[in-house]
Amino acid sequence: MLAFVVVSHGEFAEGVVKSSYMIFGQQEKVQTVTFQLDEGPEDLAKKLDAAIATFDATDQVLFLVDLWGGSPFNAASQIVAEHTDRMGLVTGLNLPMLIEGYTVRDKPLDAVIAHLEETGKIGIKHLTLLQDDGEAEQS
Repeated sequence: MLAFVVVSHGEFAEGVVKSSYMIFGQQEKVQTVTFQLDEGPEDLAKKLDAAIATFDATDQVLFLVDLWGGSPFNAASQIVAEHTDRMGLVTGLNLPMLIEGYTVRDKPLDAVIAHLEETGKIGIKHLTLLQDDGEAEQS
């Protein structure tokens, strides 16, 4: 089973995981790591190591990170670089992406990553309101 480490600046990771449980139910092998204002890169690395330690050594692990290039991304990418055989990373974390991740966690890691990249993009839509008949249209 694919394990997830959801990583963010501030409390976003905890909030999005709690929201995902409201919609999809409690999930196994999901850890959150938050990077706080008073922490440094070493603190973040320790938290990531502790999160990974809760999984089996043979689990595939996917880091879902809020922002490309930030401290959470940098710390997680260093771990992934040391375990390319069983770990991956996707940025742009959002709720549709996380929920969809739960549905495909039995797939190979490469397939999950490609799928979640598309899911993240598809999850961005805007609402166009029609003034003639008052019905909303999604685009």
